[in-house]
Amino acid sequence: MDFPADYGAAELAGAVCAVAPEGLDHVFFGDNGSTAVEIAMKLALQYWAQNGRPERRRFVALEEAFHGETLGVTALGGVDVFRRPFAGVLLECLHVPPPREPADADRAFASLSRTIVENADTLAAVVFEPVVQGAAGMKFYDPAFLRAAREVCDQHDVFLVFDEVFTGYGRTGPMWAGEHAGVSPDILCTAKGFIGGMLPMSATLATTRIFDGFLGDSERAFYYGHTFCGNPLGAAIALEVLSVYEDEKILARARPKADRIAAAFAAMGDLPSVSNARALGMIGALDLAGDAGYLADAGWRVFDEARERGAYLRPLGNVVYIAPPLNISDADLEELLGIVRESVEAATQGSRAR
Repeated sequence: MDFPADYGAAELAGAVCAVAPEGLDHVFFGDNGSTAVEIAMKLALQYWAQNGRPERRRFVALEEAFHGETLGVTALGGVDVFRRPFAGVLLECLHVPPPREPADADRAFASLSRTIVENADTLAAVVFEPVVQGAAGMKFYDPAFLRAAREVCDQHDVFLVFDEVFTGYGRTGPMWAGEHAGVSPDILCTAKGFIGGMLPMSATLATTRIFDGFLGDSERAFYYGHTFCGNPLGAAIALEVLSVYEDEKILARARPKADRIAAAFAAMGDLPSVSNARALGMIGALDLAGDAGYLADAGWRVFDEARERGAYLRPLGNVVYIAPPLNISDADLEELLGIVRESVEAATQGSRAR
């Protein structure tokens, strides 16, 4: 079907492919981040099923991974509290450790390589949150791990999927977190920044090879669609977001803000009861002493203190973090960073002084 030039979804497809990593030339629209990753999984499964490798039905993901809430993507998750209630009905996923510290690199690379080599004939795809695992506690890992994944996936013809729902659109510095490693995936998922957090809209981008795997008879088509997939209002907003990024030079203007976040969190690393203060792009995070894990409550004490001071922080267990808009004003950023520090001090010292 030929679409008119002003058809929003078609125009958006061209625009998002223009800023996408190399080789991602086709787009399928969804309505949220979970759906974007679910689409990626179904694309991989159906591709292999109808292109001579139906036994490829398993996935590889990272330990402590989080890729969404729908049933398919729950299989990829490595956070037990999200996975446990559905464990008996999930697709099979093999979890590998990321290199959290430089000393972990060799072990993590070896585990990744061994897992793919030993199971390549049954793998549909490897799915990673590139460089940052968000729900795991804003945990960063070495981009070299992604280069190793790209190499071994190429060697064994396994699809590599980057879930850039959180990390994309400049959150970690460059437009896509995968750029830290200098590699492109076979499938990329985007939401959140893609739509400015405004409407139900997401995108799953794929290579021409994957697109061509669905051509031919009608039964080979990708039969998938929700009410809001490719909706024209969402497409218009997503197009405007890309225009704002270009016209206002969002990525360049965010760099000094990212430097300010890094400096502020480094300073907070010296506070009592604070450890592993870290920052990457427009993300700042720190760990509080005490029980770790998604259900730990230390971060909620900081939440209470911050709310009284006029900021709403969403802790991840004992992890306190910020991920402000890339175009946050300098004044608002300074106020936010000040509130975070005051709240951490108050929550960890038992003081409510301002």
